[in-house]
Amino acid sequence: MSVIPVDFRASHAHFHAESAPELSVTQLGASLYVPANRPDLAMIAHGKKPLSVRSLIFCTEDALREQDLEPALNQLAALLPELETGPVLRFIRPRNPSVLRRLLRMNGIEQIQGFVLPKIGPRTLGDWLRVWDDRYGHWLMPVLETLETFDRRQMEVLRNGLEDSGLRERVLCLRIGGNDLLNLLGIRRARGSTIYDTPLRGVIADLACVFLPAGYFLSAPVFEHLDMPDVLTREVEADLQHGLVGKTAIHPTQIPIIEEKYRISREDYEIASAVLNPDAVAVFKLRGTFCEPATHQRWAAGVLERARVFGVGST
Repeated sequence: MSVIPVDFRASHAHFHAESAPELSVTQLGASLYVPANRPDLAMIAHGKKPLSVRSLIFCTEDALREQDLEPALNQLAALLPELETGPVLRFIRPRNPSVLRRLLRMNGIEQIQGFVLPKIGPRTLGDWLRVWDDRYGHWLMPVLETLETFDRRQMEVLRNGLEDSGLRERVLCLRIGGNDLLNLLGIRRARGSTIYDTPLRGVIADLACVFLPAGYFLSAPVFEHLDMPDVLTREVEADLQHGLVGKTAIHPTQIPIIEEKYRISREDYEIASAVLNPDAVAVFKLRGTFCEPATHQRWAAGVLERARVFGVGST
């Protein structure tokens, strides 16, 4: 793999320190994808539609036909200068690096939080870096959905490439493109099945082992059925057991189902708080659970961050 030797850490460090607010991946919640050619895009972007959503992703890639791309980009160009800062996080998924270049030159592009970069792998990373401009401190969410995603060694190469480029501090999370990966296998999940009932179970486990210890976050694939909330609930529970934070939603009705599972149980909240207590002893028992702050700190910090964003349940 050849990656352009560009180190963004030095060139924009001053801007990031003063202008780019910190953002927790937990704040994404269930990210709702919105085709960028929708006639009501401006209403959605301005929050004039009553959607209970924490983050929006305006898509110019798979959600659009080729002939719809130009109208969508024109619509975004008209929308961006009118955007105002609000509680909803807004991202754009460019179709390819050339579209990203055009977006970065649009007036008002600083009003969005960042970009979702599709089809990221060791072979394509350099193409994105060639057009990347970090002047506004945008966050990045690369999508793992290419053939290389099945190869753990290639994912290690990608991880190292992100490190070498200096982009690590701008990567909010890596998104897992479940449907694209299933398409490469020529299969589609059966109704009633979670993504973990398919060959992607092992792929997701490998991605967790490659990226999570290195300090990256992973978000969970979309659940494509709208009439099976019980199965979606089971899938979110499995997402959390694999260390995934955040999940792509394809319809607003999925958002409360997903985010309800992100609420923290009273028991986990109490244990996490005790683990992070500066006066905690090295080993203790609480609610019948063995606790060791030296090995449970990272879990506990994630629990308290989810509690801050999604709240704590009554049980």
